[in-house]
Amino acid sequence: MLLSGGMDSGTCLALARRDHRRVAALTVVYGQRHAREIRAARALARHFRVREHRVLSVPLAGLVRSSLTDRRRALPSGGPRAGRIPSTYVPARNTILLALALGYAESRGLDRIYLGANAIDYSGYPDCRPEFLRAFERVARLGTRAGVAGRRRIRVVAPLLRDSKADIVRRGERLGVPWALTWSCYRGGRRPCGTCDSCRLRARGFRRAGVVDPLARRA
Repeated sequence: MLLSGGMDSGTCLALARRDHRRVAALTVVYGQRHAREIRAARALARHFRVREHRVLSVPLAGLVRSSLTDRRRALPSGGPRAGRIPSTYVPARNTILLALALGYAESRGLDRIYLGANAIDYSGYPDCRPEFLRAFERVARLGTRAGVAGRRRIRVVAPLLRDSKADIVRRGERLGVPWALTWSCYRGGRRPCGTCDSCRLRARGFRRAGVVDPLARRA
């Protein structure tokens, strides 16, 4: 499981734990603006009793340009716009993270990589589309010993891919996701800012699902 600290990732982890006895989690510190989501990922892993949770540092800040890794760049706050890739896009991030997860999975004899990618209420990221995930599965088949030898096909599982944020909240409610442990805000800090695109998407999802967000109560 590629685990961040967000609401999508938390719900995806709950689904993986429901369906599989053995789940390992990988969280990547790639130079994000803040460590708040890393703390959230650790808390989610503890809550769902993940047997092995690795936190790996792969500093992309300075190598790639994104407002998520460069504090000098302004974060978008006007709400996601259809057809526009926002400044929070980290070039090739999911390609890099999935490659790390692929090596992790193959070395441990695991045959699925879960991630909370979402292609409906997403922020325009090209590496959250089903076409990309299918292409990466082909990379996994052609570029690993397990795939070439035909012993094991490593699949990419994105169960929330076609869900709206409201759908994700409803799923999470049924699975008992502890929303108070998740973190979505791009800015970090003690409380969510409530104005960045990620906070807006989260708020809309909870509102449409008719569920009170415990973080919003403290905002």
